[in-house]
Amino acid sequence: MKNLIQLILFALIVISQLSCTSETKQQTSGQNEEPKPNIILILADDMGYSDLSCYGSEINTPNIDKLANEGIRFTQFYNAARCCPTRASLLTGLYPHQAGMGGMVNKPREVPEGPYQGYLSKHSVTIAEVLKQANYYTVSSGKWHVGEERPHWPTDRGFDNYYGLISGAANYFDISKTKKSGVVRHFAIDSTEYMPPNEGFYMTNAITENAVKYLQKAATKDQPFFMYVAYTAPHWPLHALQEDIDLYKGKYLKGWDTLRAERFDRMLKMGIIDKNQDLSERNEGVTAWNDLSEEEQERMDVLMSIYAAQVHRLDQGIGLIMNELKRLGQAENTIIMFLSDNGGSGENDAMGSDFWGNFWDGNARPGSGESYHTYGSSWANLSNTPFRYYKKDTYEGGIATPFIVKWPGKIAQKGSITHSVGHINDVMATICDITGVEYPETYKNNTIIPMQGKSFAPLLLGEETANKREIFWEHNGNRAARKGDWKLVAKKDKAWALYNLKEDRTESNNLINDNKEIAEDLIKNYETWAKEVGVNN
Repeated sequence: MKNLIQLILFALIVISQLSCTSETKQQTSGQNEEPKPNIILILADDMGYSDLSCYGSEINTPNIDKLANEGIRFTQFYNAARCCPTRASLLTGLYPHQAGMGGMVNKPREVPEGPYQGYLSKHSVTIAEVLKQANYYTVSSGKWHVGEERPHWPTDRGFDNYYGLISGAANYFDISKTKKSGVVRHFAIDSTEYMPPNEGFYMTNAITENAVKYLQKAATKDQPFFMYVAYTAPHWPLHALQEDIDLYKGKYLKGWDTLRAERFDRMLKMGIIDKNQDLSERNEGVTAWNDLSEEEQERMDVLMSIYAAQVHRLDQGIGLIMNELKRLGQAENTIIMFLSDNGGSGENDAMGSDFWGNFWDGNARPGSGESYHTYGSSWANLSNTPFRYYKKDTYEGGIATPFIVKWPGKIAQKGSITHSVGHINDVMATICDITGVEYPETYKNNTIIPMQGKSFAPLLLGEETANKREIFWEHNGNRAARKGDWKLVAKKDKAWALYNLKEDRTESNNLINDNKEIAEDLIKNYETWAKEVGVNN
């Protein structure tokens, strides 16, 4: 009996020691684990491929340039050609149609559920919803535009706090004033409709100020954060602070032809564009600058100076966000991504559209909230240098976006440029990869469509790999498919064209008649994809 008791006591001591050792290992492991990174995703609105100085522009964007110098620039990253489809795809990791946003926003009762329902699908999850599984604090400041009514607002789709414009294009100084009567623009704080003051309000500044407040709030929490900052700039109407306009007034009297050539030259020197590429011809419908009258040139200079001022103020806002991040001691553990939702807008008139008819008559300061103007397809052709066409199109001018990623301590070569191909639905996959958060198969009792993107985290870490997967687009009947260097593209109701982007990124030399097998293969694959995601024929 005595021997049995001693044996039991010995066993208990051993078990106790093993338990203590295990606990110590767990504590040590927990201490050595890197904290999950904070993530800031910044989206510009209607900004062209070459509108940043780090992508060749004459517009001064020092803060975004700083992100590029401390991170990596992509030269072949793609959006979905227009605001609503891009936002849906970016937030969900799906193609727009799978997320319910093949077109633009709609009211739930007006359109049946499906690829063009006009608000985020219940069979999708947002980045915010996914990251909340890992105890992230999720916030957004800016434009939503993927669901006009409850329960399709940001706080219904995973965001803890939200401030911004639920709707699309709006007056920057007073959202109650729209381009036409009867149009309502919704603004919200969290889940409550809110009307910003019409005195001392400027949309870009307000988005920045609330993003800074959310950073301060995040600093009080013992959890990582995800912040989505979606600026409305530089989407029309052309509204800017006069102090910013004055910085650029007169600089655009050179004209779009000269400025396109200057941007292209800088892009070649930077390595944004390969030296074997050519600048595309001026888009059809755009008049040669030297054929304009002196008065027309002076007016067009005013329009572009306001647009440049909008980009300038956006950049200043990003600088304030970065400074606050540094002040709070969070800069070194925060990933920042920046991109645009589509190419520069060629909507309406080549020389700019005056919706209210008072831009030039002296009754409204050009660029003020009393005017409502666009900069025209002529200047959009500059914004999208060196490419053809515009927002809504699936040519490179509509879908190519500047994309910058800063990941402190992880980017293999700071200030580098990558020519690897990427798509906005890769952002979800990359965030899941970096954070270790599992993308769900079901959410709120709904089956979730598998994410379509591929993680580019290995590329950020220095593993440059050729991405040969196919990517597809469709919006308003405009369509495209890319596989490797080959791209198939067509405007609505037009015949397909085929381009080799390695040799001809500006899509100037249609090779479809000489490469019929390649074209037929891409057409077949596009049609299969279109059927799977529910593209309207």
